[in-house]
Amino acid sequence: MTKLENADPALWNEDLAPVGEAQRTWDWKSIAALWVGMVVCIPTYTLAGGLISSGLSAWQAVGVVLLGNLIVLLPMILTGHAGTKHGLPFPVLLRSAFGPKGAQIPALARGLVACGWFGINTWFGGSAIYVALNILTGDALKGAALPILGIDTAQTVCFLVFWAAHIWFIWKGTESIRWLEQISAPFLIVMGLILLGWAYNKAGGFGPILSAPPTAPPDKIGMIAASGLTAMVGFWATMALNICDFTRFAKSQKDQVVGQIIGLPLPMALFAFIGAAVTSATVVIYGEPIWNPIDLAGKMGGVGVVLALFVLLVATVTTNLAANLVSPAYDISNLAPSKISFRMGGYITAGIGIAIFPWKLMGSAATYIVTWLGGYSALLGPIAGILIADYFLIRRTQLDVPDLFRMDGRYGGTGGWNLAGIGALAVGILPNLPGFLHTVGLATVPPVFDAIFAWAWFVGFFLAGAAYLALSACMPKET
Repeated sequence: MTKLENADPALWNEDLAPVGEAQRTWDWKSIAALWVGMVVCIPTYTLAGGLISSGLSAWQAVGVVLLGNLIVLLPMILTGHAGTKHGLPFPVLLRSAFGPKGAQIPALARGLVACGWFGINTWFGGSAIYVALNILTGDALKGAALPILGIDTAQTVCFLVFWAAHIWFIWKGTESIRWLEQISAPFLIVMGLILLGWAYNKAGGFGPILSAPPTAPPDKIGMIAASGLTAMVGFWATMALNICDFTRFAKSQKDQVVGQIIGLPLPMALFAFIGAAVTSATVVIYGEPIWNPIDLAGKMGGVGVVLALFVLLVATVTTNLAANLVSPAYDISNLAPSKISFRMGGYITAGIGIAIFPWKLMGSAATYIVTWLGGYSALLGPIAGILIADYFLIRRTQLDVPDLFRMDGRYGGTGGWNLAGIGALAVGILPNLPGFLHTVGLATVPPVFDAIFAWAWFVGFFLAGAAYLALSACMPKET
């Protein structure tokens, strides 16, 4: 990493410092493999199913997934540009728009969301181990739920074992993650296609779900699609902020752009289609739709279950490490750089992943898509709008990198706070707050707020970006 003169120890450590040329080893294939490794996961597999159960047809659901990922690709590429050009991670880039102290608020918000996802994916992986062991032992491991936890002893142990598997990669650092993504990406694609072929042959086609019309009333489809589109953007709203944590290691802008274009939208839609098609086939094969691939693996039995669960474990690890561990590790390190390294930030993330009881975060499909994905997209959309407005429209992609590591530098603002960034963040979040409170049952609001919340990420993104530009124009000029 690049050593900076006169850097404030409270703002700098080796993990947050700009990367040097020797560390820029990621070509477009590495970036594309990173995305394939993140896309192929259990939550992606279930996305189309969640939309179908909300009332859309299978093709409408897959279309919403594809469109959402084409939309979120743009902020991915834009924020990725900053990482590649300046070699900086997300929490450091935030200092330009929020100030060195103010940057901790959006960094921590993004980090906590990632901790939630880390826990959810770890729970999925532990569940896969639990299912496999019960199949091999004739359900001998099933038992009564433990007090407070609400899951049995074997489920708890399987969750902790899978959780512990991540610790090795935390210890080895980001280069070990790149290695894992590159070797697993082609394997995961092939296994997804094999699963698709198995379902087609076993059912003699894909069954009734792919040919079924939407079940929602015609006047409700638009609102469901809007909420679904926001949720699909929200699904990767976390990575739309911190993709620079990876593109800082890219060899060139071309590598980060091409890698993301190839690795995100089409693989995401393909895997969502595989989820919908295989589930459609299960109606014919087993007489019921089975959306959860872990439950499907349990039904398959024999060698198939062992192979299927192994694939699920590999897919879950690759997604969890890249999407849900790297960013919060940097974000937590940013809270006290002189005391918390990237590695220690990763260990803290893993600890929070246990503490949140992730199995309790997962409710119905509507709760998962509208409340969880929609709720945090209302928080992260404004951050993306501010970051892009600052970097492209105000800074014109130019940053004084040494000053990002100084409390008294040009980005210091008022006592370390850029009031324009903090104010714009509030402007972007507030319009979505009533709709979110209504969604979780804490308030009764006029229908207009539900309509606003259905477009939460977009509303927050554009409002916060515009507010930041207006407030910045009123602030004293930087010196």
